[in-house]
Amino acid sequence: MADNKTKEKEPLFSKKNLGLIKDPLADNNPITVQVLGICSALAITAELKASIIMALSVIFVTAMGNVVISLMRNIIPNSIRIITQLVVAATLVIIVDLTLKAYVPDLAKKLSVFVGLIITNCIIMGRFEAFALGNTPWKSFLDGVGNGLGYGVILVIVGFFRELLGSGKLFGFEVLGNPVDKTGLYALGYHNNGFMLLAPMALITLGLIIGFQRSRNKSLIEETH
Repeated sequence: MADNKTKEKEPLFSKKNLGLIKDPLADNNPITVQVLGICSALAITAELKASIIMALSVIFVTAMGNVVISLMRNIIPNSIRIITQLVVAATLVIIVDLTLKAYVPDLAKKLSVFVGLIITNCIIMGRFEAFALGNTPWKSFLDGVGNGLGYGVILVIVGFFRELLGSGKLFGFEVLGNPVDKTGLYALGYHNNGFMLLAPMALITLGLIIGFQRSRNKSLIEETH
């Protein structure tokens, strides 16, 4: 006799599952709300291309790492779970590093140190520990993609403004005109803001994004007593 109380299978893209992707993009963003992964956001966002590559790398490591940890969650001894998580993250980072060296060697040299630091990225280790160890592979995959995207969106925004305002270029192409020949905006007296290419301006740009986000969502503002 069939059990009438059998729970219906949850759709793969149910509202709850989609929330795992949407929430980190806004109200639970790993950088602007949880304040995680700040170092790479400041270090590699002087160029938009580097920002996108780092974002894609973190999305891959977070999503696939979450799946692996979720699949192993019932067989990982509690005493070595952190070591296991580090091994999984390191393996995926090695795959990313070798792929970058094979297809974009010049960019791989610029990002070499920071790609290696993905292993200890608080976002990745945090999702392994807080989510993947207690949820199914599919939910863990969506959570990894969502948090990776949340991280990546901020990197791309910061990288966009830093490269555009700092050098007048995007992806290395002149967007605002030629500063030497005085074409485009430069003909109107515009000058590149070289400070945008320095690390402190990454912090200021990120601060402006955080301020804008909180101005639109007052619930993110912490009350002080």
